[in-house]
Formats: sequence, C-alpha cells, structure tokens
Amino acid sequence: MVDRQRTLTPETLPDAIPVFPLPGAMLLPGGQLPLNIFEPRYLNMVEDALKSDRLIGMIQPVAEKDERMIADGVKLYDIGCAGRLTQFMETDDHRYVITLTGLIRFRVAEELDMLDGYRRIRPDYSPYIEDMTRADDRETDAVSDRDKLVAAMSKYFDIKGIEADMSNIGDAPDALLVDTLAMTCPLEPGEKQALLECPDTDKRAELLTSIFEIAAHGDGPGAYDIRQ
Repeated sequence: MVDRQRTLTPETLPDAIPVFPLPGAMLLPGGQLPLNIFEPRYLNMVEDALKSDRLIGMIQPVAEKDERMIADGVKLYDIGCAGRLTQFMETDDHRYVITLTGLIRFRVAEELDMLDGYRRIRPDYSPYIEDMTRADDRETDAVSDRDKLVAAMSKYFDIKGIEADMSNIGDAPDALLVDTLAMTCPLEPGEKQALLECPDTDKRAELLTSIFEIAAHGDGPGAYDIRQ
C-alpha cells in the first residue's frame, strides 16, 4: 500500500491553479467559505479540482460588483487566496455545494489559458509563505485594541441591522473574530480586498475598526477601495 501525500506544504504547492472571480467573496488563510456552484464552467472547475490537489483560488474582479456580469477577460485584483476544497455535496438539481478552507494567499504572476471555460493562473506564493508556516499560531494571534474593535463592530451591526450573539463574540479568539468579521460582513469589494492584503491580524483589526467607524459616521462605503 502506498501512503499518499494528503497535506500540502510550501514545497508541494501547485504551479497552476483555477481561480473563481467573485466580487465581495473574500477568503482568508484558515477561514472557511461556503459556495453554491451552478454555472457549467465552475462545475467543471470543481470536478477538476477534486481530481487533483483540490485547490481553488478565490479572487475578486477589480471593477465589476455584479457576479452575473463578469466577463471572461475582466481585470482581476493582483492578490487572492487559495483554498482547499474540504466539503462537497451534490444536490438533486446538479449543483455543487462546497466549502473552501483558506490555505495561502498568492499574487497573480501570470494568467494562463482557460480550461473548459474557467480561468487559471500561475500563482506566486512567496510573499505569503508565512500563511502556512504560522497556521498553528493563529489561535494565539492578538490584536492591540480588541475593545475598540468590538465597540465599532457593535455600532456597525446596529446600523446594518445585523443580529449577533455577543457572548459567542466575547469568547472568540482574536484572529477568529477578526477574520470572521472581515469575511462575512457586507463590505464593499475594495474594502474586502484591503483587508485581504493586510500583513497580519493586528493590522487587519485596525483597518476593520476604521471601516466600521466610517460607516457609523455615515461617510459611506468604499473608503478603502484599492482598485488597480
């Protein structure tokens, strides 16, 4: 019996990955992103990922906010996050319901030819190798001013009519709280991208606090739109 390699390491990351351009959908290392797949090209993408290393790159289009209007050649942001396909279910109407678990961010080094309708890239993982090497340390990542973040979050939730179990929030480790807020709050795509590109949990918490405070003061969304 051959013991197959089932865990990716920085040395075994693939040289090419499929990408799923989706505005407002942001995956962070260690985070989990549920997706409902129904377009034929993305059904193809999922099937091919299941047959290989199960990696799919989540990335946002720069200018398009409506996922129904994403053309094949629409410009993508330079930075995305590769996720491992960790849950899969097929529905009676032939959709795939999957979950990606964030593994490592990447910079787009080159876009490759499309395959069966979906886009592919050659990723440069080198700026973000610590996403994998520090994975075990995430629960101990701390933010410098959690109280300020939670206060800004509470005001933001009130404005947006978002209900949350504050007891669960109080018990959550800093990194889990920050990443969950960044991934799930209804922020503008440019704000999501800025959060993705933050170097660490503390910087992401500072930016998230600022975004919440700006929204609370009625200055409107998009203050951290970093379109390229």
